[in-house]
Formats: sequence, structure tokens, C-alpha cells
Amino acid sequence: MKKRVTFLTAAFQSFKKSRKRSEVRMKPLKIGHRGAAGYCPENTFASFYKAIELGVDYLEIDLQMTKDGELVIIHDSTVNRTTNGKGKVKDMTLQELQSLDAGSWFDPKFMGEKIPSFHEFLNEFAGKACLLIELKKPSLYPNIEIKLAEELKSRGLDKANDHRIIVQSFDRNALQRLHHLLPAVPLGVLVKNRSISRIADKDLKSLSNYISYVNPKKTMVSKRLIKRIQRHGFKTFIWTVKTKKEANLFNRLNIDGIVSDFPDYL
Repeated sequence: MKKRVTFLTAAFQSFKKSRKRSEVRMKPLKIGHRGAAGYCPENTFASFYKAIELGVDYLEIDLQMTKDGELVIIHDSTVNRTTNGKGKVKDMTLQELQSLDAGSWFDPKFMGEKIPSFHEFLNEFAGKACLLIELKKPSLYPNIEIKLAEELKSRGLDKANDHRIIVQSFDRNALQRLHHLLPAVPLGVLVKNRSISRIADKDLKSLSNYISYVNPKKTMVSKRLIKRIQRHGFKTFIWTVKTKKEANLFNRLNIDGIVSDFPDYL
């Protein structure tokens, strides 16, 4: 009898450990939106350092391209909102962009923050967190997919299909081109309306030929939608959480990751 009690005790402890490991696995990944955009000027080194400090699993960034063919990290296609300058990113050189103040608009204490180049960003942050890279309006920037592929290949970041680097976009044509250039890098398609609910199963299956993630906007998320996405073998990241109430809500869903301006809410 004593042996049986000992066995049952050991089995129960093993079950608890297994359950705990399962719960850890199911916890959504913490993804810092443009770094930690709720605390620092978005897409700047200050924001990325803050996100790392808050323990993010992924840094989410936006890529565009300069007049002289350099990849830069900025969300808008113009510099008007997030710098002290005016004009389109594609009409300015890297030197011109980096002469702008990209911090003071958020708070004077961030004066002097600049628009980072992708090259500079990788030098500093590759290896410190996983990366979720969004191609912004790639139709504005011919060959931006080639530029991205070249930069990742030059650093050996295109090899292992381990999801340390994920590239996402609304533009499915760009994602298909990127899949041919970087077949081992997981790709995600962004969706921001309820069209995904109306996509036929056969179309979702065709997406799975080159897409690993279907990432919907938070306003369209439901348990039914998440189950449908995952039933087709996709993973899913939800964007963009900005309140603790939202964080608590989405933490209860069986999702793979949550993108937030305030990573500590997660």
C-alpha cells in the first residue's frame, strides 16, 4: 500500500509539472509594438531598449526604403508625424532622414533620437530578441524584398526555420516574392477587416503554401476566428493591444502572440 501511495504521489507531481509546462507553452508571446511605443518614440533605439528591458520575446518593426536604396525603420510613408521634418521617405536619402529629430514629438527628453537604418538595428538588436519585421507598402519601393533578403542572408539570418525572424505584410504579392527569396523564413499575412472570415477553405489552404501566420487586427478577433485560423495550421499574432483590459482579454484566448505598445501589460 505504501508503494502504491508513493507511486500515485509521484504520478501526481509529474502531472502537475507536465500541466505547468503546457501552461507555459500556451502563454502568448510578448511582442513589443515598434519597440515599446507606449513609453518611447516608436521605432527608435530608445523604444527598442525599453522593450528589451520589459522582457519582450519579439521586437516588431516597420521597414521602408530611402531614395538611395537603404532600408529604414519607420511606420509612415512620410516623416511628418514622427519627426521634425516633412516629406516622403522614398524621396529622401538615408543621410537626410537621419538628420531629423525622431524623438521630440513624443517627449522633449527624447530629443536627438533618429530614424534607424535596418543595418544599424540588426547590429544592435539581432540576437537580443526575436524579430517581427513588417514590410510597409512594398509597392512603393521596387525591390525592397530583394534588399531585405540580401541583408538577412549577409548575416546568416535566413537559414534556420526557427521563427526567430518573421516577416509580415498586408501585401500578399510581396510575401510570395519574399518566399522565393527566403524560403526558410516564416511569413505572416496581416488582416484588418473581416474578409478572413469569408475566405474559402481552399484559399486558406493555398495561403499555407507560403504563409505560416495569419495576424488579425484586435477588433476582428473572436474565438471562432482564432479556431478557424489555427485549424488550417496557421499560427496567429493579435495587434495592437493598448490597455490592460485588452491584454487580460486576449491572454485568455488560445493565441500565439500579442503585439502591444505596453509590453509589460502582457
